[in-house]
Amino acid sequence: MAKPGRDGVAGYVGAVAWLHAARHNAIVALNLWSTKRLAGAVMTTDNPGGQEVRRLSELSGEQWRSGIAAWLGWLFDGLDMHLGVLVAAPFVMELIGAKSERDPDVGFYSSWIQAAFLIGWALGGGFFGRIGDRLGRSRALMLTISTYAMFTGLSFFAHTWWQLLIFRFLAALGIGGEWAVGATLLSETWPRRWRPWLAAVLQTAVNIGVLLAGLAVYLLAGHERYVFLVGVIPALLVVWIRKAVPESEQWKSDRKKSDREVPRFADLFGPSLRRTTVLTMLVCALSLTAHWAFLFWYLQHLRNLPDLAGWTKVEKTHLESRVVWLVIGTSILGNFFAAWLARRLKYRRAIAILCLAYGISMVATFGAPRAHSDLWIGYTAIGICQGVFGLFTMYLPPLFPTLLRTTGAGFCYNISRIAAGLGTVAFGLSSPDGDHRFALLYAGCLFFPAAAIAWVLPDVPDE
Repeated sequence: MAKPGRDGVAGYVGAVAWLHAARHNAIVALNLWSTKRLAGAVMTTDNPGGQEVRRLSELSGEQWRSGIAAWLGWLFDGLDMHLGVLVAAPFVMELIGAKSERDPDVGFYSSWIQAAFLIGWALGGGFFGRIGDRLGRSRALMLTISTYAMFTGLSFFAHTWWQLLIFRFLAALGIGGEWAVGATLLSETWPRRWRPWLAAVLQTAVNIGVLLAGLAVYLLAGHERYVFLVGVIPALLVVWIRKAVPESEQWKSDRKKSDREVPRFADLFGPSLRRTTVLTMLVCALSLTAHWAFLFWYLQHLRNLPDLAGWTKVEKTHLESRVVWLVIGTSILGNFFAAWLARRLKYRRAIAILCLAYGISMVATFGAPRAHSDLWIGYTAIGICQGVFGLFTMYLPPLFPTLLRTTGAGFCYNISRIAAGLGTVAFGLSSPDGDHRFALLYAGCLFFPAAAIAWVLPDVPDE
């Protein structure tokens, strides 16, 4: 057997050295990969931008609990929000002793009650948004749900129109606050790349809440006062949130880094945020005024149509519930269509396009007198366009710094409801003899400037 030469020995030693180096590099690479996987798992909780999580099965228990809490909070938002809308005309008629829902006083007092509700929503968004930035998302979520559950239930005891106005105003404080807190909690705990779909899922929770409100009104037709007791149910959610839902890690981290210094509310109008704040407020004010004018007046317009003159109050209530199910059912489809659009065109363009479509749909639906059987296509188109409001859920919070996030999102979106409340009254006063078609037509035109302004909104930095 031949002995290896000097070159052969050198080659052998080199090969062994190379194998040892390769083994060492493989071990280092494996350790690095494992570390990144672990960091990624943590990052998706502390920083929603973590890209490692791509499947629901990879989400942490904390993420699931925060998501369920926000979703249920929004579902009960929709329930308590719409209970008052659905029974407004017959309940106010009872409270003021009117003989017909077409009595001008019914529309007058109903519109002021709705205006108070929307103004309360606006103030609650700013108030609880500030609490969410100071005390944390989880604590603020409990406070908002407790508030709207309690005062919706107390509406059962109203015996005058102004008592109902006060209870609806106070309930709205919690509903407005829950919007900002729930949206911010999810934007900070779930992956960024899922935001458009999260917006659709959250908005769907509101839609399901409205469907449940419609079901409650359907089952309790003729007993409008008892409908408000259904609104107490969300209070049960608070007990679970207190035990199961952790605080946002991103909020805790940034709160600690801030050395107890929280940005001021005035910073929303500072040089770096002023343009974003003002443009966002304008888009929200215009679109929400038009949207809430539709939500409040389209059912009263339906009930007062001439071809329903011979119908009983219960028959009208049943028809009203079916129409609500149509509009809300199609709006659930609209939520996911809006998410698909946002994924391809970015949020601001998707918002602009859907605002334009919403305006066209309202003008086409209410531009001429129609019987109730001729309104179904229009209601369907309008329902699909309502998906635009789901986009604000995930679009607004990232526009602002962490410790101004619930304040900024809550203020810009909800302060616009003051305009919506006043618009509801103004459009109601323009409706002669209970015919709200012109109010709905004029309100729909507000979507056109909203679409134009939305086109120049800023993009989310990490879209």
